[in-house]
Amino acid sequence: MMLSRLWLTGYRGYELNVYQDNDPKLAVIKYSLKNTLQVYLEDGLEWLITGAQLGVEQWGVEVAVDLKQDFPNFKIAVMLPFAEFGKQWNEKNQERLNQILTKADFSAKVSEHPYENPSQLKNYQTFMSEHTDGALMVYDPEYPGKPQYDYDFLKRKTERDANYPLQLLDFYELQDQAEQLSERQRSDDDSAE
Repeated sequence: MMLSRLWLTGYRGYELNVYQDNDPKLAVIKYSLKNTLQVYLEDGLEWLITGAQLGVEQWGVEVAVDLKQDFPNFKIAVMLPFAEFGKQWNEKNQERLNQILTKADFSAKVSEHPYENPSQLKNYQTFMSEHTDGALMVYDPEYPGKPQYDYDFLKRKTERDANYPLQLLDFYELQDQAEQLSERQRSDDDSAE
């Protein structure tokens, strides 16, 4: 099924114990995101629409920026759930957020008010699902975390709307991707000798 607008979300960095840019787990996640997004792009994906949470969402923007070299018409939208999003983060993470926003082709807030209550997050989910044709999550239902709210919402959405697919990159898939990446690195090392 061809999707033109894909919602990407998933774990926060701390949920995966990824705190450094050179963490080997991050290399696997980005490799997996790149391979998955490339398939969507070859099938006609035009927009990656994501949030700006520290973790999968920000890493996805970084991967998408790299993919623009081969897919120059590919666009990135970063949607913030509410005004002043990330304001409570430390300086380094606020800087990362600003970098992510400058890399996006489009960014906006779903709510013009700072965080007031959980209904803003529900409105954000509804907004994201109404402005996308499908979703990609780096998430494993056997290891719930913050993304479980999005996962539960998306499961209900896909049950109501068979034309709205949800693809999961779970830990089994990430393990397969880790093995592929390791194999590729070994063959690159062999050919370099």
